[in-house]
Amino acid sequence: MDNNIYQVYEDEIQALEEEIKLLTEKYEDIQQESTFFSEEEILKSIKSFHREMQGEPQGRESPSDLKAQLESLEADLSFLMKLTGFQFTSHSKKTVEKTRDRTVQKHRLSGNCYSLSFQLEFQLLEMQSKEKVSSVITDLNIIMESGEDSGVSKFVSSVEEHGNLVTFFRSLSTYAEWYEHRRRTFLHFK
Repeated sequence: MDNNIYQVYEDEIQALEEEIKLLTEKYEDIQQESTFFSEEEILKSIKSFHREMQGEPQGRESPSDLKAQLESLEADLSFLMKLTGFQFTSHSKKTVEKTRDRTVQKHRLSGNCYSLSFQLEFQLLEMQSKEKVSSVITDLNIIMESGEDSGVSKFVSSVEEHGNLVTFFRSLSTYAEWYEHRRRTFLHFK
């Protein structure tokens, strides 16, 4: 009986240690992001925020305005999902490196397009010069249920090699729509 009590305490300690580790990582990410901005930039942002808040007559939007805005956004999202067939189920972002002129973020994205599910992992490298910000996708990894279709596998490999997400989403939308039509047609004849 005493061993069971000790095991429960040890399990609780281990769970707390894991939680501390995750919170420490989040804190470090936040610290890393906050050190990216100079004191001058932070003060400018605060002053700009105060000007915006004072410019509004009420200072904050009413709950009914926020509710109407939320309903409008939900309608827009629903329209886009019907139009493209995409439904994103999860997204995570982690800052890997951040300097004054360079930021590297690791993204994980999963979802489905009609009945085909997919997962993406990639790094987004943003470089800032004097007047221009450029972004490059690196280390793209696409996981997709392609079944026995070798054409999809070749396409996914090509997209991973070139790191072109726009091509992937456009092509996947068209392919998944026709895949869904074929699936329904074959089900009809069974």
